[in-house]
Amino acid sequence: MARDTAASGGTPMQMTRLRIQSLRNLQAVELNPGPGLNLLTGANGAGKTSVLEAIHLLAYGRSFRGRVRDGLIRTGAEALEVFIEWTEPPGNTHRVGLRHRGLTWTGRLDGAPVKRLGALCAAFAAITFEPGSHALVSGGTDMRRRYLDWGLFHVEPDFLSLWQDYHRALKQRNAVLKQGGGGEMLALWDRKLVAAGEPLTQCRAAYLERLQPLLEATATDLLPGLGAARFQFQSGWRRDQIPLRDALMLARARDQTTGFTSVGPHRADWRIEHQDKPARETLSRGQMKLIAMAALLAQAEDFAVLRGQWPVVLLDDLASELDAFHQSRVVGRLLACQAQVFVTGTHLPEALAETGQAVTRFHVEQGRVSPLS
Repeated sequence: MARDTAASGGTPMQMTRLRIQSLRNLQAVELNPGPGLNLLTGANGAGKTSVLEAIHLLAYGRSFRGRVRDGLIRTGAEALEVFIEWTEPPGNTHRVGLRHRGLTWTGRLDGAPVKRLGALCAAFAAITFEPGSHALVSGGTDMRRRYLDWGLFHVEPDFLSLWQDYHRALKQRNAVLKQGGGGEMLALWDRKLVAAGEPLTQCRAAYLERLQPLLEATATDLLPGLGAARFQFQSGWRRDQIPLRDALMLARARDQTTGFTSVGPHRADWRIEHQDKPARETLSRGQMKLIAMAALLAQAEDFAVLRGQWPVVLLDDLASELDAFHQSRVVGRLLACQAQVFVTGTHLPEALAETGQAVTRFHVEQGRVSPLS
């Protein structure tokens, strides 16, 4: 491996208890995960992915398979509930719970009610790789902006307020544009957009620069044939030529015609370029998955370096998403840093069997989860 991940992070977060109620086809689920590798096996449709989805829901405030009201709550149930207990350095125990009714929610953190879903997401961190994760490379811009903002939300204390200030100003500017307004009112919201948007963009650009050596090391390990991988940041306007203030002025007439703001950090994006891949050559789906995995592992490692603890890692259907060689590479990197990992599959993946590491196993059948000895 190009980098010793064990030396670059901290002690991992360790989930010790997970309780799920009425999420998709899951019945009442309660399990005690092991500290390292955790494997959930069962037939297709048994509910394996739903277990990971419950963990993801608490870490991100949303499902990776759609909106909460789109089938996430078990048919006939009023609400879904997820409860997680975990330990983190230097041995502190925390508890977080979420009850979601589809349109409303209530949450508790260490026994106290929380007013914002973000408080739950800030407390518990997880990185998820699932069948749709290749969209991080091949899909729309929203997923890539969320990737940036999730990382910054967890490691930069001032980022959330900048993000909120920018989006409040953006909403107001768009409202003025839709009403056909202009003049001083539009100039006011331009100034507020710039005041939050410029530092917001600086945070994003600096974040990708910090991730760069981690991405390069991981991508080289997983896809050595493509050469060095590098993030290319796109700010949402021609930042290398003009400041945001001037970009908004130049786009004002167009924005007044369309009724929305066409330039700024809300249009930001990034891509990954490879030293040995011709510019017009399209990556295969398998390569996209591996590059997405490299980007997610780089983000997890950065989190570990700055926060002193590894996030929980969720790998849904690993055996079908990656071949045995690359499964082994991914699992090896995670074992080196001692992260707590959850893997789903119809059987024990060969890559896990070959590690020689203890695996805590669970069987999922018809919405029920049972430990295997």
